[in-house]
Amino acid sequence: MTEPIDLRSDTVTKPVPGMRRAMADAEVGDDVLDGDPTTRRLEERVAAMLGTERALFFPTGTMANQAGLWALSQPGTEVLAHEDSHIVNWEMAGAAALAGVQPRLIRGAPRITLETLAAAQRAPSRDAPRTSLLCLENTHNGAGGMVTPVDELAAIAAQGRALGLAVLLDGARLWNANVATGTPLPAFAALADATMVSFSKGLGAPVGAALAGSADVIERAWEARKRFGGGMRQSGVLAAAALYGLDHHYDRLGDDHANAARFAAIVGEAAHARVVRPDTNIVMIDLAGGRDSADVARAAAARGVKVSIWLPTRVRAVMHLDVTPAQVERAAMVLRDVLS
Repeated sequence: MTEPIDLRSDTVTKPVPGMRRAMADAEVGDDVLDGDPTTRRLEERVAAMLGTERALFFPTGTMANQAGLWALSQPGTEVLAHEDSHIVNWEMAGAAALAGVQPRLIRGAPRITLETLAAAQRAPSRDAPRTSLLCLENTHNGAGGMVTPVDELAAIAAQGRALGLAVLLDGARLWNANVATGTPLPAFAALADATMVSFSKGLGAPVGAALAGSADVIERAWEARKRFGGGMRQSGVLAAAALYGLDHHYDRLGDDHANAARFAAIVGEAAHARVVRPDTNIVMIDLAGGRDSADVARAAAARGVKVSIWLPTRVRAVMHLDVTPAQVERAAMVLRDVLS
């Protein structure tokens, strides 16, 4: 049988042989006791890439986001976040359970705008909770990998700061925003007090993320990471995979964007679907004609193509380094046929 084409996420990639060799050969030490040399190199490199004082390695992006929330917010306050953000929907209510804050959802539009942020502000009241943090996301996963241009993001962050809020940027796919727009990474990171980036998506590492920011913020994030159980020992084995991804897989992210555009064009010919134009490597497909996303996913899987169920009437396909242009074409034609 032909191996299924897995487009459920860019996290399904497997480490390439060169990455596995880098992991096996990594120079390591006890990161909790003495500092792991390979992990230090990764953290220094990420800080340099983003133009921040420091960076801290985490096993997952969720833990890095939650450490950022813990470091930047205040217990008993609200944090502002888009209703479709990863922090709100896919992190097990960690904001409430770990940082002691409640999300206030910014509704409307596929991502935060100046208008929706203004609409989410509370009128001053002694009885209303204070707000301490604004959470931004770029690219925006729930909006189909949509990029918020840096000028617009800067205006949104400035509006948050005018309200006295700290700013956390969930940049799990910030690499994609950089490649898609040409905007330098430091221009994005400068807008936030802390920025999270992930290595386990487009860069193809098996695990790993980093939180970047000032020395003070990262020191608080280190405390949170330890409290959350993220103090790793010979973490250089994992950091080596992230370094390999930065060295060998960053420059090809544009291939994923091109594949997403091609996939969207083919699926867009289907009779019972509306494809959201992709900015980067994620394609959202809205179903029409009474189609159900679970039925569509099952029908596609029966023909060798895996997509994820996003909403009852929306499925998602994500391009990554483990799919070739020929597989993208084949998968798109399968989806087009299923939806027609």
